[in-house]
Amino acid sequence: MDTDSFATPSTTPRSRALATEAVHAGRDDLAALGLHAPPIDLSTTYPSYDSRAEAERIDTFAATGARLDGPPVYARLDNPTTARFETALARLEGAESAVSFASGMAALTAVLLVRASMGLRHVVAVRPLYGCSDHLLGAGLLGTEVTWTDPAGIADAIRPETGLVMVETPANPTLTEIDIRAIAHSCGSVPLLVDNTFATPVLQRPVEHGARIVLHSATKYLGGHGDVMGGVVACDEEFAARLRQVRFATGGVLHPMAGYLLLRGLATLPVRVRAASASAAELSRRLAADPRVARVHYPKLGGAMVSFEVYGDPHRVISAVRLITPAVSLGSVDTLIQHPASISHRIVDQGDRRASGVGDRLLRMSVGLEDVEDLWADLRRALSCDAADEAPHGDRGRADAGPPDHGQHVGDVSGPSAGTAAEPQPRPAGR
Repeated sequence: MDTDSFATPSTTPRSRALATEAVHAGRDDLAALGLHAPPIDLSTTYPSYDSRAEAERIDTFAATGARLDGPPVYARLDNPTTARFETALARLEGAESAVSFASGMAALTAVLLVRASMGLRHVVAVRPLYGCSDHLLGAGLLGTEVTWTDPAGIADAIRPETGLVMVETPANPTLTEIDIRAIAHSCGSVPLLVDNTFATPVLQRPVEHGARIVLHSATKYLGGHGDVMGGVVACDEEFAARLRQVRFATGGVLHPMAGYLLLRGLATLPVRVRAASASAAELSRRLAADPRVARVHYPKLGGAMVSFEVYGDPHRVISAVRLITPAVSLGSVDTLIQHPASISHRIVDQGDRRASGVGDRLLRMSVGLEDVEDLWADLRRALSCDAADEAPHGDRGRADAGPPDHGQHVGDVSGPSAGTAAEPQPRPAGR
């Protein structure tokens, strides 16, 4: 088949419902090509018999970062299969463009490098963020400097060399919610980046509220089956062009097979998120009524993530689940549970971790598509294994030693501290 037929599909001019876009975006040209499923282009290089014309095309990319007309040149520059996923995600987020990467952290790295290349190395950020995002900013690994603040302090924290304001909402792992529109107003001319991994475009589209950059760990809900790793940034075309140049220079490209799986994952994204969210909301209600649970965090926005603090040892709960999988990551069709202070946020300084509400007894659960009664039976069994550490019914202590949580929650129970559970040694890992 002619390589030109795999060129990036054009966007559809008329507005379509999210569920329709999820199924058809990035695939609008397939019927005209005589295809039903999107093709997978695994080529690393492409033939060209006109080297002068090829040189002109490469010069154009080097100068503009725009996608090249005609057949691809080299897989590190672009790929037709991953381009389909980018087209689809941009449409779901309501953005002009999207650029994919090998992981969510590669995507964030590219954003920071673009701003740093413009002399804008200062970042203003609100905790909590995903632990490795926190570490990348705080450790200055890319020559950046970060000012941590609460949402009310963003405007005062911005400096002439500020290149970015970054928030995650709902936040990982406390599910704290931030008013994106209000934050965008505080940013002025500085771009606001919103990590939308937890919400997905099914629950919120940050661009509609003033964000200029939307980040996803595509490994999570966009893929949805725990079998593909990737990251993606939705933004305007001007910023996307710079991201493509950084991606070409650094090599953090998304593999075509991953692009295919992510495009396939988008087709069921609305159905998966809504079904899992309904179960998560029900589990949050039941956990809030359980005397072994001190506090449950569940966002007003909804979603499939639930965090809860236990009175006893959270590690005993982790070790006792049988249907639920004790593992890092989230957004899969099966339910996962993990202890953020030990895993996803272990790399964050303990004081900073606790100050942002990530206490030692906090557990984070990504609810999947299993029957809610089966999930609840497994949770009840796991909580019962920790019954010996449960606080007396009339003396329910607060589950962590940190400050009060400022996010949305249900089942909030206040009182004296219940102590601190033992933790394993540091082990930075996935979300």
